Amino acid sequence: MALVLLFSSISFSQDNDAAATADALAKKLQNPVANLISVPLQNNFDFRIGEANGDRYTLNIQPVVPISISEKWNLIGRAIIPVISQNDVFGFSGAQTGLGDIVLSGFFSPKTPTAGGFIWGAGPAILAPTATDDFLGTGKLGLGPTAVVLKQAGSFTYGALANHIWSVAGNSERNDLSLTFIQPFIAKNFTGGYALTLNTEFTQNWDFDTSSGFLHLIGSKVVTVGKQMSQIFIGPRVPYGNGNTAEWGIRGGITLLFPTK
Repeated sequence: MALVLLFSSISFSQDNDAAATADALAKKLQNPVANLISVPLQNNFDFRIGEANGDRYTLNIQPVVPISISEKWNLIGRAIIPVISQNDVFGFSGAQTGLGDIVLSGFFSPKTPTAGGFIWGAGPAILAPTATDDFLGTGKLGLGPTAVVLKQAGSFTYGALANHIWSVAGNSERNDLSLTFIQPFIAKNFTGGYALTLNTEFTQNWDFDTSSGFLHLIGSKVVTVGKQMSQIFIGPRVPYGNGNTAEWGIRGGITLLFPTK
C-alpha cells in the first residue's frame, strides 16, 4: 500500500510539473522576443482566389533563435522561409511550386520588461529575393525597420509587430516596393497549455495603394511527442482588403520547441 501511494504521488507530481511547463511554454509562445528557441511550421491554405478561382498552399518555416549579447540585451533572430504551391492565382497563370522570398528580422530586446511591464524589441528587416519563380516573389532586395511591443497581464497577452520594407536593388523590370506590415494580436492562455489567439496580418502596398490582410482565430495546445515538446495549432483564415482576392482559408501546423536552460 505504501509503495502504491508513493508511486501515485510521484506520478501526480510529474503530471503537475508537465502541466506547469506546458503553461509556461504556451505563455512564452505569445511573445515574439521570448528567450525560447522555436521552429514553427505554419501551413496556410487559401481558396477561390481571383477570377480563375485559384488556390495557394504556403508552408512558412519560421525559426526563432534568441542570442544573449550582454547582461541586459538579447538579439532575437527570426526568419520566414515560404515554400509555395499555387494554381491560377494570377488569372489563368497555371501552376507554380517552389521557394518564395525570405524575410529575415533581428530584434534587439531588453531581457527584462520596462517599468510598465511592456516587452519590446526593434531592429532591421531584410527581404531576400530568393523566389524560384517570378510568380512566387518580388524579384527585389528590400530593407527596412521592424519592431514589436507587447504586454503580458495574467493569462492575457496583447501587442503588435510591424515592419516597413523598401526595395533597394533587384530586377529593374520588376516593380519597386514600399510595403508596411502590421500584426496586432491578443491572446488568452488556459491551464493545460491551451491558448486562443486573435490576430490580423495586414500589408499596405503604398506604390499601388492596395491593402491585403488575413484575420486569424487560432486555437493551440502545447504537447509532448516522445521527448519533443511542441505546440499544435489550427484555425480559420479570413481574407480582406482590396488587394486580396481569396474568399477563405485555413491556418494550421506545429511549432517545435527547444526551451533554453
